[in-house]
Amino acid sequence: MDRTLSQEEIDSVFRSRKDKGQAEDPAKKALPYDFRRPDRIAKDQLRAIHLLHDNFARNLASSLSAYLRAYVVVNLVSVEQLSYVEFSQCLPSPTSLVSLGMKPYDGNAVLEINPTLVFPVMEMLLGGSGKSSAKINREVTEIEQVVLDGLHRIILHDLKQAWHGVAQIDFTIESRETEPQLLQILAPNEAVVAIGLEVRIGDTSGMLNIGMPSIIIKMLRQRFDQQWSVRRSESTLEEQARTLRLIKPAGIRMDARLEGATLLVEDLLNLQVGDVLSFDYPVERPVNILVNGKLKFRGHIAATGRMRAFLIEESCRSAEQP
Repeated sequence: MDRTLSQEEIDSVFRSRKDKGQAEDPAKKALPYDFRRPDRIAKDQLRAIHLLHDNFARNLASSLSAYLRAYVVVNLVSVEQLSYVEFSQCLPSPTSLVSLGMKPYDGNAVLEINPTLVFPVMEMLLGGSGKSSAKINREVTEIEQVVLDGLHRIILHDLKQAWHGVAQIDFTIESRETEPQLLQILAPNEAVVAIGLEVRIGDTSGMLNIGMPSIIIKMLRQRFDQQWSVRRSESTLEEQARTLRLIKPAGIRMDARLEGATLLVEDLLNLQVGDVLSFDYPVERPVNILVNGKLKFRGHIAATGRMRAFLIEESCRSAEQP
């Protein structure tokens, strides 16, 4: 049958074929991959890094509070993977920027403290209140960098302690810069783990940013796995014996009590010579013994020589007194 298709019929056929092809095309399910941002660190390791620096934030808050003699709050804001060029572009200019050595590993980390935090802290270190409302946006001078060395020492000490459970890393200051673009310690496309912390001192707040090379953190993957596996594992017999040796010298308080009738203070004050008190505690009823205020045993009062004793007849698993 010879029949010429109309243009509308031809368009309808192409539309149906196109819709069918889109529904079955597996390429539509694929996600684009950006080779400039390689995924070098597993998600579980990234969560471990988050937990590690959350502990670092709490310790740093205590250290800075004692150092500055002011109430300091440090919150972990973010832990993410970025390229070094993206990390540097997120930093303000000018700012206080230092390159950190990570001995015994080859590589450098970056520590940045925002100017909104640097100058109030410097004012407090020089005897001021740190509550100046004027915003200072300039480079840190060499003399001011010397004043900030004490602040850097506290930060690096707490950072070293936070990483102590994973690896012995000695963080040291190798160079200082005020412009992020001038600190070229990594290739622009090199991946880094960016840790952002908010430091709040009274009404003043600012960001403290740390950038660590992903390749070094990836090298420590096995250390992270060992750390968490040790925490999840059960204690060994040697550890149990050590714990027992430590608690053996500890003292406890033991009380044997006759739980019976009660008496009003008024009745107690009215007692006279010759009055008889009748207790409703049978002789055959077991007596409770409390260890540090909790019921542990039942038994009877006994005598050993010329001393009173307690004969244990039953062990009570429940800590609640019946």
